[in-house]
Parts: sequence; structure tokens; C-alpha cells
Amino acid sequence: MERIPLPIPAKSQKEVNIISKYFKDIKPATNSKQPLKSYVQASKQNISTSEVIKIKEAFPSIGAKKIDQINNIIKSTPKTKPHIQITMKGPSRKHVIISMGSDNNASFMKNSSTHVTNINRALRNVKSEVLVDFIYSDSLGIMVVTNKVSLQSDLQIIEQYVKNSDDIDALQVEVPHLP
Repeated sequence: MERIPLPIPAKSQKEVNIISKYFKDIKPATNSKQPLKSYVQASKQNISTSEVIKIKEAFPSIGAKKIDQINNIIKSTPKTKPHIQITMKGPSRKHVIISMGSDNNASFMKNSSTHVTNINRALRNVKSEVLVDFIYSDSLGIMVVTNKVSLQSDLQIIEQYVKNSDDIDALQVEVPHLP
């Protein structure tokens, strides 16, 4: 009695074309340079062994590498989007700390988006590579978050802008510093 192979799940025409190239004029793979793998070793750990065995039974003359490729096409797990995994407890070196009184803090934060634009314009005028991403309020003053670590000249430009802005008492603003 001849055994009927289990059908492969339906795929798009592109995936069928990719799979079908493995079924034409199949010859046993003989490669003496690389050690032979068992079909279980060819499969990845998150793929069930029974699925690999079904493919092997359906196509007995295919090598382990090709079975692994077919199995990957059938499973077709989507690739995850890479993302940065970072955890920070305190401020990084890209933060500029400007200590000031709570009155100054509140009045400065009312127009924080305008301040970001104006500080970036001032930094671009002196050909600095540092740009301000955003500003947020802290218990001690304000934190200016930049795209790169600020140099002393960048800190001076930020200080001049903050001290010269409207509704700020310049005597209560301290010199900006890095954490």
C-alpha cells in the first residue's frame, strides 16, 4: 500500500514558486565538506519535529538543508521589528540640567515648544551638531534633552537663551550642567 503524503498548507503563488524549485530533478545531496545533519538537527527548536518528519516522508530524496528551508517557508514567522532595549534610572549625558526657581520653571514651561525651536535655531547658527529634542520640568528646574552630548559652547548658548527669555528672572537661573 502506497502512503499518500500529507498536503502542504496553501500558500501564495510566490511562496509556491519558491518551494517548487526544490522538487525538480531531485538528487540526493552528497557534500563531503560539511558534516551530515539529522533531520531533527536541521529543524529549529521552536518548530515541531513531527512537521519536519512529514516533509521528509513526503520528499525522501531532499537533503536536510532544503527540508529546513521548506519548513521555514511553510511556517513563515514574521520578522520582529528591531528596537532598542534600554533602561536608565537617572538622567543620561544627553540631559542638560538648568536649576531655577519654581516660578521661573512654570513660566518657562508654558512655551516649551517655542523654546525648543529657538534653542535649535541658535545652535544651528553656530554650526553645532547638537539639537534639543524636548524640554521637561523637574523638581530642581528644567531638563533639556539633546540628541548628542553637549559641549561647553552648547551649554553657554542654552544658558544665554534661557537667561534672555521673557518672564524669567535671570538671577534665579543657575549655570547649566550635565548630570
